[in-house]
Amino acid sequence: MPTYDYECSQCHHQWEVFQSITAKPLRKCPECGKLKAKRIIGAGGGIIFKGSGFYETDYRSSSYKKAAAADSKAQSASSESKSSSSDSGSSSKSSSKES
Repeated sequence: MPTYDYECSQCHHQWEVFQSITAKPLRKCPECGKLKAKRIIGAGGGIIFKGSGFYETDYRSSSYKKAAAADSKAQSASSESKSSSSDSGSSSKSSSKES
């Protein structure tokens, strides 16, 4: 059973009620007694993930892990080749300036 937020449009009193999903929304404000209460759309209880590696250990298949490892190796190799080519280009520029 969810907890619903309510607010009175007359006195602006806010409160929470633990009710069934099939229960009709409340209309009477417990503070002023007027029939001006309305259910507020709230964020609800957020999902809390505790611990490290939630997806890694619980939901990822071994084929996904292998593909992710191969992809990260390919990216690191690509970035290493780019950095080594830019290093060689900068050294040739500096040697031409010295001549």
